[in-house]
Amino acid sequence: MLEPTTSEPQQVDPAGFAGDLEVDVDRRAAGLAVLSVRGEIDALTTPRLEAELDGLLADPPEQLVLDLGGVTFLASSGLAVLIRAAQVVGEHGRRLRLVVGTRAVRRPLQITGSDQLFDLFEDLDSAVGGPV
Repeated sequence: MLEPTTSEPQQVDPAGFAGDLEVDVDRRAAGLAVLSVRGEIDALTTPRLEAELDGLLADPPEQLVLDLGGVTFLASSGLAVLIRAAQVVGEHGRRLRLVVGTRAVRRPLQITGSDQLFDLFEDLDSAVGGPV
């Protein structure tokens, strides 16, 4: 007789998104928004990131910074969302700023060549204080 299998229940946040991803929006000043992301960006959590970005991109601020310093994994699905966001911001004549202080984020961007689509910074202070 086969033993029943059990799996870990996946986390679902109150908005109905699965996975383990924390996303916070901080509108620091007029024309500046910082989206801070912590955790793994994978097939389960990408919809959460995409929903937050869609909200910001509906009326994009003059300066949008994605703080990915707390991201421990970036899958291709998450990378696709970032690329699409860069394209939307580019349509407004601006570039998306990414904080990529970890290899988990920097490496996928470099390998795919998509790092050229963004302004990359090592820390949030540099990303916010850099030239507009």
